[in-house]
Amino acid sequence: MIKNAIAKIHLWLGLTSGVIVLIVSLTGCIYAFSKEITEWRRMDASYVEKHADSTIPVSKLWEKAEEEFGTEKKISWVNIYNDPQKAWVFYTYKPNPEGLTYFSSIEHYESLFIDPYKGEIKAVYNEKLDFFNIVKYLHWSLLLKTEIGQPIVGWSTFIFVILLISGLVLWWPKSFKTAQNRFNIKWKKPTKLYRKLYDLHNVFGFYSIVFALLISLTGMVWAFRWFQAAVYVVAAGTTSPPDVSMEKSSPGNYIATSPVDEAFSQTRKKYADANAFRISFPTDSLGVINVYVQQKEGMYYINHQLQFDQYSGKLLKERKHSDKNFGEKLITANYDIHVGAILGIPGKILAFLVSLICASLPVTGFLMWWKRRRNRQQISLF
Repeated sequence: MIKNAIAKIHLWLGLTSGVIVLIVSLTGCIYAFSKEITEWRRMDASYVEKHADSTIPVSKLWEKAEEEFGTEKKISWVNIYNDPQKAWVFYTYKPNPEGLTYFSSIEHYESLFIDPYKGEIKAVYNEKLDFFNIVKYLHWSLLLKTEIGQPIVGWSTFIFVILLISGLVLWWPKSFKTAQNRFNIKWKKPTKLYRKLYDLHNVFGFYSIVFALLISLTGMVWAFRWFQAAVYVVAAGTTSPPDVSMEKSSPGNYIATSPVDEAFSQTRKKYADANAFRISFPTDSLGVINVYVQQKEGMYYINHQLQFDQYSGKLLKERKHSDKNFGEKLITANYDIHVGAILGIPGKILAFLVSLICASLPVTGFLMWWKRRRNRQQISLF
């Protein structure tokens, strides 16, 4: 009786959320190796010839990038790599709060690759129309404005979590003897289509459930503030929020020749072994120069944040990875866990395969329901 009720809930929730789950899973599957594929596609722009001379100051390259982008496009941030053979990348990004879709909510989003030794511009890309950025936002919010699309994705993911748990309950065998037939697929020539669909749905669902739950729950961390807060409180063991306060620059301070160069120089000395640095310039007279330090290549769970006075280049605040509690570290690691990067390439392969299986579950489930429904209609005719 209970299993019959669970089966009905499983069916109707699956039919309700199936299309969204299919889209989100397929886009997650496609996006799994976006970094590696994009780097391969942009190989010529991404790498430069190493010179014995030191790199051109950030401030000079910033001016060069501003000239290329034009007066209407302000630079938002620059990515600087410790690898001496990598180009530096300047970005300009301007959102449109009134837009309802991905395309209308972004006025412009471009990247400029520049040789840090010669100041030579290697390439300029329109990131707004980049294939993987479109895939990412289809995954994130169905190409709708975040406030509209992400709740749809979030609640569909929540429903998918219920489907995974209810599916396990329906799969659970009464005895070990009957369980032996549920761990693998054994088809013979007489095996009918419905049985094949049933096996694909259940066997693949069983073997992927732990990782599918992990991917789904990490997705919910972004979709729901209450869920992110709950994860933080449980992991941190405190309800006190992390320190994310922003300092303010002092216009009356000593004006350095180049505050951004000073900020970068200090950061690079402190984190000489880091993979990359992201520098964001302030948007108003009291704002600060923000520097984000990415410790490991391809992963974000170890990072540090520094704030510098925009006039003097003085360090105002620093938040090291070691200063954060476990709740902050877990939330920071959410992206790396979600895409499998926390385990390197093997983790990404695993995330790719699990996402592919997750995409197949709504399809096999729908086909099972459709075939069963048609069989019932045919029987009712006689």
